[in-house]
Amino acid sequence: MQDSGVPTLEQALAKTEADAEATLKAAKSVTRCVSKFRAAAKVGSLRELRTSIDLADKAIATLRQQFSNAKEGWNFDEERYLAGGLYSKEIIHVGQQMGVSIYERDERLYCYPVLIRVSSTDKAVSIDRKRDSRIRPSVLVARLKELQRKPPPFRSEAFLEALFKTYSKAVAMRAKGLPQMSPVIQLLDIYELLTLLPGQTREYTKQEFARDIYLLHRSGIDTTRSGTRVRFPASTGTKTPSKIITVITEEGQERSYYGVSFTEGPKEQ
Repeated sequence: MQDSGVPTLEQALAKTEADAEATLKAAKSVTRCVSKFRAAAKVGSLRELRTSIDLADKAIATLRQQFSNAKEGWNFDEERYLAGGLYSKEIIHVGQQMGVSIYERDERLYCYPVLIRVSSTDKAVSIDRKRDSRIRPSVLVARLKELQRKPPPFRSEAFLEALFKTYSKAVAMRAKGLPQMSPVIQLLDIYELLTLLPGQTREYTKQEFARDIYLLHRSGIDTTRSGTRVRFPASTGTKTPSKIITVITEEGQERSYYGVSFTEGPKEQ
């Protein structure tokens, strides 16, 4: 992270944190000196009064200088750092140091089971669409590590039912009244149906859809309440990047999906 000669955000924040700590100590010194000044006035100690005024004056000057140093010390170009990709690289590097696997693809950071998007304009990140302005690398990675310890909030059964309903509509639209047996529907077509309303592709991105397909596949939940079983068959379509959706697994491997089909099965007793 030092190759570019640009200090990392972690280094810049550590320096400013130290400057702020020094400013706080100077402020406490001011408080002590002014308290002595007040006490001298309160009891009429004229000898202490003049001394305390001089000490308070010096303490205030020190505080002013320390604050000025801290203020001028923060000259980090955060928007350029975030927009230029250096921040994402630093997050990945800090993740390696803290034992958290993080991967970058399609302008997203994958840290199973969450997706992270960096916003340079907001100076924030979105973790699964939840905005978080606490972006100090060590703090963010610690947060991601904490999330990994928790069970994924993903609801496999509910997602499977929604996937089945959308699949059924897609099959009905294509069949035009003709019966078909478990046709394979492209997942990209399913995604388009799920995000027909204006702005929905921003609310539910293709990367999130791919992640949810992977979580469902990984969960082992494959049968709907009506007894139909889901499959994610591959085909020659997986060789065409424009026809597939991809996700980065927790091991850092790329996993591609092309289509989905549901097969009728016996209903649960």
